[in-house]
Amino acid sequence: MSDKKILSLDNLKKIISNKKLKGKKIVLCHGVFDLLHIGHIKHFNEAKKLGHYLVVTTTPDSYVNKGPGRPVFSSNLRLQALAALESIDYVSENKWPSAVETIKYLQPNIYCKGPDYQRYNEDITGKIEEEEKAIRSIGGKIKFTNDITFSSSNILNKFGNIYNESQASLLKKIKANYNYNKIKLLIDSLKKLKVLIVGETIIDEYIFCEALGKSGKEPVLAIRDLKSQQYAGGASVIARHLSDFCGSITFLSMLGETREHERFVKENFSKNVKTTFIYKKGSPTIVKKRYVDDINNNKVLGVYSINDDELNKTNEEQFQKNLLKLIPRHDLVIVADFGHGFISRSSAKIISKKSNSIALNAQVNAANIGYHSMDKYEKIQCIVINEAELRHQFREKKGSLIPLMKKLSTKHKALNLVVTQGKDGAMLYHRKSDKIEVCPAFASSIIDKVGAGDAMLALLSISLHKSYDKSISLFIGSLAAAQSVESIGNSKAVNKNQMLKTIQHLLK
Repeated sequence: MSDKKILSLDNLKKIISNKKLKGKKIVLCHGVFDLLHIGHIKHFNEAKKLGHYLVVTTTPDSYVNKGPGRPVFSSNLRLQALAALESIDYVSENKWPSAVETIKYLQPNIYCKGPDYQRYNEDITGKIEEEEKAIRSIGGKIKFTNDITFSSSNILNKFGNIYNESQASLLKKIKANYNYNKIKLLIDSLKKLKVLIVGETIIDEYIFCEALGKSGKEPVLAIRDLKSQQYAGGASVIARHLSDFCGSITFLSMLGETREHERFVKENFSKNVKTTFIYKKGSPTIVKKRYVDDINNNKVLGVYSINDDELNKTNEEQFQKNLLKLIPRHDLVIVADFGHGFISRSSAKIISKKSNSIALNAQVNAANIGYHSMDKYEKIQCIVINEAELRHQFREKKGSLIPLMKKLSTKHKALNLVVTQGKDGAMLYHRKSDKIEVCPAFASSIIDKVGAGDAMLALLSISLHKSYDKSISLFIGSLAAAQSVESIGNSKAVNKNQMLKTIQHLLK
């Protein structure tokens, strides 16, 4: 019988419309409801008394952002649990991240939330205000229940065993010294920073394909392109990641001689990002095309449009003139050096000498492996490098990473060195204290690893610049990387509200 309560949103709309025509009052509740508990049951019982029919919609799995391992129960199981409650008449999975669109689509008479949502200033996302506007726009009312409340996240954190040993250990360590409000204050204070970002602009083009099979006459894989998407990548994505956290950002970068893609790149930035471009003589704007299987998102082939020659004398003078002008105006310089001819040794020397604080990600990629290194930089506050890149620096394929980390840190006079290790998380070495901090990965699911290091660099570097505790800085950087890998390419920038919401649930 309970399964008959589970409806598609479209069918639910038809039923609600018919009930309202007969003078019945419809009450809507919405949430994740990952773990049903007595607080939910009391909430639904009280909500049902506000009308004739109680409808409950749930957040789809893909929109649940409460940290790793969440939701614990799939959408289908959550719907079945809700449908088993006598007080609930109909349940449905939402189509959108929040209830705003659902309210307008279903048009209930009353939208009901728990008592903890009455304090609008404590709602990180600001969605409750939007939901109230939505219900009022269709002539309905918002109501709040008054009974006892519990937190599903708190119960799951205590008894659900949803974190691995490394995650649980770190969260215990953080909870000993910090609560959510304290970390929120730290993140909010990043707004005062003025950050200069230097590096190549790269257009990431993803061409989604299906494999047709082997060519009839040649030993070649034949694929059919279905659709394509472009994202502003390279160093530009760091500016995008920081735009939600820092008040003033300047992006100093390189485009092709004919300025192609300039408008596209600028349109991807928020208003607090200012741009200065060098238009490289005889070069296109860098475009990295990745052919991707449309079913599983596996990359099949990469085709790069690129000119790796160094800047000519005129371009180099323009670039260095801008460096000398912009560096003194900023608190921190973040360098993303992809090794495509933008930052010469002389320019790197200016950055190293003139900057009060430098964060660096010098990336090895298919176009520069064997040639690109960090040797042109020194006196760096923060270096972010992945394990493969670190081993490449010293030609050490196996063995412990810690001696290599110490060696690289000493060589470049780097105060902090972070090595990312994919699913194994990240390690931070602080040269002054000679201590290692370890942080596990927090991604719920991995869709695409491209750009994870840039997201880590963006949030980690500004946190370290503010002299935040090393474990907290690495934690914030890891959550940024987790957001990045959960979307394709550089399609989404790190979202501050989403990060705060994740932290809130992790620390309950």
